Amino acid sequence: MQATAVSKWLLGGLITAAILAILLIGALPAGVQIEVGEVAKRDIVAPITAINSGETERLKEEAARQALREAADDPSFYQINPAVVLGVEEDVTGVLNLLRQGIAPEDAGDAEQPEQLNISEIDRRLIRDWQIEIPQRNLEAVVSLSLAEFDRFAQITAELVLAAMEERISEDGLRDARDAFEESVKRSGLRDDLEQAAVVLGRQLIRPNLVLDTERVQEAVAQAEQAVQPVQIIQGEIIIRKGDVVRPEHISLMRDVGLLKTGRDYGAAAGRTLLVLAVVALMGVYLRQNRLQVLENPAHMGLVGSVVVTVLLLGRLFSMLAWPEAVYLNPSALVGLLLTLLLDPKVATMATVVTAVLLGVISDFSWAVGILALVGGLTAVLSVSKVSQRGDLMRAGSIVGGVNVLLMVALGLVGKDSGLLIHSYLGLLSGVLASIVAIGVLPYLESAFKITSPIRLLELSNPNHPLLRRLMLEAPGTYHHSILVGNLAEAAAEAVGADGLLARVGSHYHDIGKLKRPYFFVENQVGKDNPHDKMAPSLSTLIVTSHVKDGLELASEYKLPDVVTQFIAQHHGTDLVRFFYHRATEASEDSSVEEKDFRYPGPKPQGKEVAIVSLADAVEAAVRSLTKPTPGKIEGLVRKIIKDRLNSGQLDESDLTFQDMDRIANAFVKVIMGMFHTRVEYPEKITKEEIEGKKGKNGSPLQ
Repeated sequence: MQATAVSKWLLGGLITAAILAILLIGALPAGVQIEVGEVAKRDIVAPITAINSGETERLKEEAARQALREAADDPSFYQINPAVVLGVEEDVTGVLNLLRQGIAPEDAGDAEQPEQLNISEIDRRLIRDWQIEIPQRNLEAVVSLSLAEFDRFAQITAELVLAAMEERISEDGLRDARDAFEESVKRSGLRDDLEQAAVVLGRQLIRPNLVLDTERVQEAVAQAEQAVQPVQIIQGEIIIRKGDVVRPEHISLMRDVGLLKTGRDYGAAAGRTLLVLAVVALMGVYLRQNRLQVLENPAHMGLVGSVVVTVLLLGRLFSMLAWPEAVYLNPSALVGLLLTLLLDPKVATMATVVTAVLLGVISDFSWAVGILALVGGLTAVLSVSKVSQRGDLMRAGSIVGGVNVLLMVALGLVGKDSGLLIHSYLGLLSGVLASIVAIGVLPYLESAFKITSPIRLLELSNPNHPLLRRLMLEAPGTYHHSILVGNLAEAAAEAVGADGLLARVGSHYHDIGKLKRPYFFVENQVGKDNPHDKMAPSLSTLIVTSHVKDGLELASEYKLPDVVTQFIAQHHGTDLVRFFYHRATEASEDSSVEEKDFRYPGPKPQGKEVAIVSLADAVEAAVRSLTKPTPGKIEGLVRKIIKDRLNSGQLDESDLTFQDMDRIANAFVKVIMGMFHTRVEYPEKITKEEIEGKKGKNGSPLQ
């Protein structure tokens, strides 16, 4: 016990030291320590030749702005926007279809003809839907046409409008384009009143269709930036003279030549040390009060420490990149995703808070980074609380990414930080990256720390798992029994706040030991003699109870996790094999029969889920023996079994309360009643064909 306690303290100290080392990277004094506003106490000279990043960047920005101005004034940088042309085409089609509804149908008795619209309604819709006004005399001329005449008018108008839109039309050239369209209408051969209607319509539909070619503009900007010659700081050049006031540009120059101190002073290092000790102690107290089992399990402690240290290390690496916005790409949501899946949402929440605080410190006390890590991590915890498949991790990553984007936009608006607004897409990438990394490392963490995640449980519940497939083919009765027990156990576990998924998966595997001798168990003896009828009760008991040991051997062979194996070992506890015990006592003439020889080896169920499966196992087998089950009989039998298990002491180590047992009984009854739902009774003489839906003898179809 003492050695275990020492190892836990050593592990905690190692985790604390790793976190502290990450925070102190770059925090020790190096180079010149100087700040804006100070007076230089000596000349500071460039030790190397380097690029003046500030001045070079300023020249590049000026060149980019000049390239943008030139592109905006150059017609060759514009291209026809297909979206505008398509929009005009849709508008032309819509307007002409509306005008067509104003023409009287040629066959007034045709019910399929749409209702004719009057001129006022057409005029109202033109203004409402397209902001187009056509004089009434032109509308009257159009709607007075026959359908054939209107179709010719519509075809000419549409073709001429679209032909005009295929030409390059700028804002300044819009009037010329409309005049050219009017000339083309005059050459179309339409009569005067229709010609005027087409001109009025086309002049309002034709609009500028040019847009800047962004690719060419970006190429021009890139070429302009590349043409800028970097401004150099020459080795030996004086950056700051003694007595000069330090200005921001001096700091930039010192950073370029590597003279600027890369971190804080020793006081800052001491402050970070105290901060790390404080947050680690806070988390330790929280776990001691709320999740003591994590502190008592070195594997769980190691998992929490590894995940937090990894994310902090990634945060430090991103903060050291030359690109300042790289800190927003850190997949900080990993803490929430992994610890929720592998341990517990409460542990993940606390670890997320601690990680967010430390990431803010690592990123030069950036409150935006801290808030982003906190909110993104908590979103991750909520997003994976209920996982039904591995793809849900990608969904959770997308949710986190979306929240990150909104949060960065909000923080950018609040803090008037255009960088956050421009680079808000990094929040989305961070969330997606976190889910991708989580999917990749999850199997390794499960293996390294001997933890079974919900995703691993879902994989084990797949009927195509080799062990379940064997059970289905070699012991179909046991397989069916296990599925029904799973249904009962899952419903009962959820009713008492236990892990329903774990209870269901444990139910599927609890009887796999019966694979070794399936026909010695009654559920697999359909159409066969019971071999126990010819055996001594003691031998029958040995065979029946051995399915626990056989199951554990199969679990080891197929590498089932411990959380599933416990169901195999504990689902019978130390219960008495009553049937064979009573047979033995009846057959024995003396009192030499001992109960201990007819009991399962145990141990008793140690947790709620195992205890629930134990009860569901007994209930399912007992209810199956009822000949005419009624709600009263079912509930009475269920509560009797639970009471017997309680009185026999089999539930003493399971943490189940009396209230839990009542809820379990109600859940069992509800599920069992669904299993015994009533069916329509058919007469004995009814034929198979009639049951399948063919007509009866009287010719009427069966319902």
